[in-house]
Amino acid sequence: MADPSSYRPKPGQIPDSPGVYRFRDEHRRVIYVGKAKSLRQRLANYFQDLAALHPRTRSMVTTAASVEWTVVSTEVEALQLEYSWIKEYDPRFNVKYRDDKSYPYLAVTMNEEFPRVQVMRGHKKKGVRYFGPYAHAWAIRDTVDLLLRVFPVRTCSAGVFKNAARTGRPCLLGYIGKCSAPCVGRISADDHWELADEFCDFMAGRTGTHLRRLEKQMTEAAEEMEYERAARLRDDIEALKKAMEKNAVVLADATDADLIAVAEDELEAAVQIFHVRGGRVRGQRGWVTDKVEEITTGALVEHALQQLYGEETGDAVPKEVLVPALPDPVEPVQEWLTGRRGSGVSLRVPQRGDKRALMETVERNAQQALVLHKTKRASDLTTRSRALEEIAEALDLDSAPLRIECYDISHLQGDDVVASMVVFEDGLARKSEYRRFQIKGFQGQDDVRSMHEVITRRFRRYLAEKERTGEWADGENTLTDGITLTDGTALAAGGSPTDGSQAPLAHSLKDDEGRPKRFAYPPQLVVVDGGQPQVAAARRALDELGIDDIAVCGLAKRLEEVWLPQDDDPVVLPRTSEGLYLLQRVRDEAHRFAITYQRTKRAKRFRAGPLDDVPGLGETRKQALIKHFGSVRKLRAATIDQICEVPGIGRKTAETIAAALAQAAPPAPAVNTATGEIIEDEEPVTTAGSPGDPVTAGAPEERRGQET
Repeated sequence: MADPSSYRPKPGQIPDSPGVYRFRDEHRRVIYVGKAKSLRQRLANYFQDLAALHPRTRSMVTTAASVEWTVVSTEVEALQLEYSWIKEYDPRFNVKYRDDKSYPYLAVTMNEEFPRVQVMRGHKKKGVRYFGPYAHAWAIRDTVDLLLRVFPVRTCSAGVFKNAARTGRPCLLGYIGKCSAPCVGRISADDHWELADEFCDFMAGRTGTHLRRLEKQMTEAAEEMEYERAARLRDDIEALKKAMEKNAVVLADATDADLIAVAEDELEAAVQIFHVRGGRVRGQRGWVTDKVEEITTGALVEHALQQLYGEETGDAVPKEVLVPALPDPVEPVQEWLTGRRGSGVSLRVPQRGDKRALMETVERNAQQALVLHKTKRASDLTTRSRALEEIAEALDLDSAPLRIECYDISHLQGDDVVASMVVFEDGLARKSEYRRFQIKGFQGQDDVRSMHEVITRRFRRYLAEKERTGEWADGENTLTDGITLTDGTALAAGGSPTDGSQAPLAHSLKDDEGRPKRFAYPPQLVVVDGGQPQVAAARRALDELGIDDIAVCGLAKRLEEVWLPQDDDPVVLPRTSEGLYLLQRVRDEAHRFAITYQRTKRAKRFRAGPLDDVPGLGETRKQALIKHFGSVRKLRAATIDQICEVPGIGRKTAETIAAALAQAAPPAPAVNTATGEIIEDEEPVTTAGSPGDPVTAGAPEERRGQET
């Protein structure tokens, strides 16, 4: 636990102007980002008597080891910079709204020649119209199914569309009248685009125009005694009204607004948002956050606005945002929202009328969401805490292992040997910290040597990072000997590149902001997938590096036994143990990550062809060469001038291709495995094929062996 007075800046050093500040821990990780109208006054609040601080603020300042700040011109700039840094650094002590799901949107791809209606999740794309978010994808599909009677817009994927265009036959929706079938030319691209635009208008709330138009057409059809057409229009009107009933009118003045409500207690806060467009609720979403510092409702609202509109522009930011409490001060936030929209945005608290009544509904939803979250999380936190305590007790650790790293080796009979590193923090997977390794120290199958190499490489990087940040005394740099950087540069003693260049180690292991690139933070427990030999190899690697404060254990698959380095007998945890279950999940995740990487490498090797060895030749130009000549055999026989005729291939590249193909040994004749026929004039591009495809005789086949 650090003493805040040890890194407290002198009062005269802190400027009395707007800015954004960052607290960093001993590993230089950013743990908190904040903004202030006056940096001097705001930072002074953190360096008062610890007993007077909020418990979570006290935990933050004692975890931190340094503080730094950036001065900006206005509070709006401070708001923008704070949001950017929170997204970039993901600081552990900041308010972060955890969304437990990716909310689906109804999307219309107006950026395509033939717009498509579909369900979309994730980041929004340019040129796509979005409606929602919705709580469930089935709600979108029900709505679309009703509207396709009136607006038969394309809903099929690109593959289905191309196949229908090729065969000249539309899909089932085209036959039953729920698609205008632009794939077979029943409607032009311009008319289909207008149809999609009308669909978007209806979804945006402009429903009256379409209903009046259909009612007029129905009346005209009835007067002309076209009763079948009139009945069809009547059903279309009923379908539109049924779709409209799914979103009842909540604001009579056809308001476009977002309503944000907050339910909170001392530890957590839940936020619910209702998206109202055209007076109807078009979407709903919510988040939950831990209150890691003493924070007001207005500040929670400010963070929610950053989360909601930080990456939105234009009409995605409504004209009116209704909140339970205003941020203090409110002017910078309102100016920031106006800048995101491009026109005025009203940020206010509803006091009376329909908007106040709707806000009470949103608040009830927030209260229910908080109760549900606390019910779920109480069980989850209890289970994870018990699992970590059981592991600490079984392995005789001083404290619960809050960060666990697990390693696994994967190969296919000694080929494509790789390893994985997965990280669990507080009992949950932290996928951004996962790493993959290629075994380079030797060839063949030897899981023990592979484990020793991986552990050595990982913790050499950790020690190098400690030395870079000054945690090692000057001159103690022998532990960095033999490190290979991510660009393949090998380091000699003292951290100098062996090729004679002068690039320092510190520069190689950090980015422009001085943040560690990878392997910077040590675990409390290292788990290896295997038994006593693998555990002994991992422990030996740590001992050779002089690391004695990290525990090591192994989990053997056969009987799920836990092995410790110096013990001849395993530790057997009860089958119902939460600790054993957590270790199994960590081990299984490492195995999944390793075998996925190994299969990817193996597939890439099997697909390799003669052109893959040509330096500087990418996939696009390789495909252009094969398309032009038809096969590698014909390309091998071509002259340099003929190769230069391929678009994108210059003379120098053509000479390189010709030289590489001349050096490569020509393969054996291709054979059709279904008929036994020798295909003399073709050379396959890859060495693997399905039954019936030409394959090269004598090419390496995938051996049927157990993947580990």
